[in-house]
Formats: sequence, C-alpha cells, structure tokens
Amino acid sequence: MCAILIALSLAACGPTGPDGPVEVAIIGESDSLADEGLRLSPAAQHLRAATTEGLVALDASGQVIPALAERWIVTDDGQSYIFRLRNSDWTDGTPITADDVRQSLLRVLRQLRGTSLGLDLTKIDEIRAMTGRVIEIRLTGPMPDFLQLLAQPELGLANDGIGAGPMAIDGEIEDGLAKLIILPPEQRGLPMREDWDPEAHRLLLRALPAGEAVDAFSSGDVDLVLNGQLASLPLADTGPLTRGTVRLDAALGVFGFLARNNNGVLSTPELREAIAMAIDRTNLMQPFNIGGWRASTWIVPVELAGEEGPQEERWAALTIDERRAIASRRIAAWESAQSREASVRISLPAGPGSDLLFAQLSRDLAQVGISARRVDEGQPSDLEFFDRLARYYAPRWYLNQFNCRLELGLCSEVADDLVEQSIMETDAAAKARLLQAANRELARENIFIPLGAPVRWSLVRGNITGFAENAWGMHPLFQLADPTI
Repeated sequence: MCAILIALSLAACGPTGPDGPVEVAIIGESDSLADEGLRLSPAAQHLRAATTEGLVALDASGQVIPALAERWIVTDDGQSYIFRLRNSDWTDGTPITADDVRQSLLRVLRQLRGTSLGLDLTKIDEIRAMTGRVIEIRLTGPMPDFLQLLAQPELGLANDGIGAGPMAIDGEIEDGLAKLIILPPEQRGLPMREDWDPEAHRLLLRALPAGEAVDAFSSGDVDLVLNGQLASLPLADTGPLTRGTVRLDAALGVFGFLARNNNGVLSTPELREAIAMAIDRTNLMQPFNIGGWRASTWIVPVELAGEEGPQEERWAALTIDERRAIASRRIAAWESAQSREASVRISLPAGPGSDLLFAQLSRDLAQVGISARRVDEGQPSDLEFFDRLARYYAPRWYLNQFNCRLELGLCSEVADDLVEQSIMETDAAAKARLLQAANRELARENIFIPLGAPVRWSLVRGNITGFAENAWGMHPLFQLADPTI
C-alpha cells in the first residue's frame, strides 16, 4: 500500500481547553448520524462502532484488537475461530453470554442478505455457543482476513437493539449532535478505577455538509473533520496563513465509474473498453496535488493478483496515444454505423473536486470523439461515480462489489458463479484461480471503469493524539476521546 502524503495549511487553535470534550464533525448529511439498521452512512458507522462493540474492533491505525472477546484462537486449518468473551454486562446489568453473541450474529447475518457485506460473510458456516463465555465461528474454508471483517461496525453486538459500549450516547441525538461518554471500566469488563472521572472522557459528534464542516474547523468550533472525499478535497485548502494539517488515508477500495446500461456508446464491451482506454490516469489527479495516489486499470489491484492473476496493468504495452488511437477507431466505427455522435452522461456528486474530475474526464473522452455531459447524483446516467472503501484486503471483497444481486448496473453472472465456487474451495491455489478468472471476466465485460484508489481526507488539530491514518477510513471515536485508555 502506497502512503499518500499531503501537507496543507489549516485552522488555528482548538475549540476546547484540555479538559473539554473532543468535538468531531463527519462529512455527510445532517440527519445521517441517526441512521439505523445495517445500511449505514460513514457518520452512523463511526457512531455504531463507538456504542455497539463486536467481538473484535479496529484501533486508530486500523489493526484488529480485542473488544467483547478478550482473546481468541484460530485452528490450524484456518476454518475455526474460537473466542473467549470478557466478563462484561449489557447496559441493563445482565451478563453477556456466548448464546447472546450467537443470536445477535445470526440476526445480523439475516439482515445483511442482499448487501455486499452479506456476500463477504457467506464463508460463515456455523456459529456455536460452546460454554457460557466461549463461542466458535466455523468457516467453509480459510479466510485470513476474517477478523478484519468481523470488526466492521455492522457486526456490533446488541441486546434489544442496545450495544455494550465502549461509549454511550448521553441523552438523545438532537439537531444532528450526539454527546458521547466513555463507559466506566467496570462496565466494560475491566478493573474499576478509583480516579475515573466521566466528565473527562466526552466527545461531541455531528454530521455536517463538507463546506460547513470545513468552516467549523477553520473557525475553531471542531477539533476534527472526518470522511472527506475527492468531491470536497479542494475545500480543505483554507490558505497559507492558518495552522494545522490535512491528513490523507492510504485508502483501499474501488474508485471509478459503473456502467449503468448497455445503450449507445456503452452497447458492447469493446466500446466500454474504449472509454476506459481513453482516460489518462497518470495525470488524472494532477489538479488535486495528491502525492502517491495509486492508479489502477483492474478491479482487483495487481498486487493482490498473485501468481494466478495479471502481473501488470491493462494496456501496459501501449502508450496513452496508442490506446486513444484504438479507442478513436472503435468510436468512429460506431458513429458511422449509428449515424449519430457518441456521447455519455456522467453522474458525479456535487462539489469542487467533482468539477475538477469531470473537467479531466471530459477532455480525455473528447480525445477519442466522445462528448461528456454531467448529471447530478440520482439522475439517469450512463456512467455513475462509484467510490467504496474496502472492508478487508482480498480479491473477493473487490469482486463482491459488482455482484448481480446488488443491482448496481451491468454485471456478469459468469463472474458471480466463479466467486461462488471459490467460497467452498479449500485449496488455496484453486481458489486463487477462480477469483482471478472472475477478475478477468469482469475486465472483459468492462462493466466498471476503474480509476485507482479512493481518496479520504481528514482535518486534525495539532492537540489531537488519538488519530492515525489507516487504509480503512475508520477512525475510532473511543480513542479520539481519550487515547490513553
């Protein structure tokens, strides 16, 4: 994973004294903080992770750490994970048992059917409560990244819809603001601390549109801004005379355009490939001043392909001019046959970053004879911006994002069948062959035009020590509130 580095100047001194609460704004719609269910906004994901622990969790750097499970073992075959629970209670004082965990996990698995996260979890074969505090999760085959997947906010465990910390909402979410406190150690299955002061472990969380979040940081009203994306990145540069930093995660995931239909100039895989070939990924991010951004032409990154997959990017033997010459001939042939000009509607989120990206794309497509028209998110389009952070770093996560059951746009049932076969395959080499065959099938169909790695940025005031860049774009509020705990 390449480090993404940027240094920009940002706002001055913090909004609170050393004993005040940490104030965090997450970029998103103001009402997104109160999302319920299992289709969560980034703001709701951060809130869920803080208030509803799973068996394991992620720390500030994105590493898996114990949560409700104090320790675990993995059997030699990699197919059984055995967890020992902490001696902790639900918020009503009743002990958390292995059977509670089993029932909660089974309920979540049912609710996640039809989602990409549900597809990721299909390797779970059985969940057993072995004793009062020991639970086993058996898989259909080895999955080295299973703990990373189990740490997702949606896998938090609840009793009657209420989680067991490590934080709790103080009162109700009002006007898009959640007041969070860290639960006392004894409520988290840890030894009691005589010096515990609940007032010293508070955090205020709100969801704000990008412009309002940046303004709040610049004026000193918040300490951190999280979930910045490419569309809003230009807003983060508030000028050279203020102090602070923009921090970019070396994010993993998919970032590009879904083919929403097979009409017009998207009517064949070869024409969709012509669009992909026209884009100059080398210079695509130049207007954003991002160092180290990683471009990609495959859905599954080359570094994940292994011996069974491609060893270089698509069209690596061709210069950009040679690629565009091939694309131009295909587009010209289509225009001649159809007696009309080639054009595409491109859907992008609002924001100055999207304006810059569209300008780059429209120039590239014009080089091969395609005119581009921008439409708003949610409007009918031919190419739709698609930006997702990885839950775990493995080929199956990337392939699952384009499963036909998700009904996102064009898809390949052949690729889906290959991925399905890989789930039951226990031989590592055979599994890798199936997954890379699926990767090539999606590339052959050109149902998605990859650009590279997602962009995620944060604004972090200098007195905040519980923040770290990580590949998953998740920044635990628990550690932001008090990194010393």
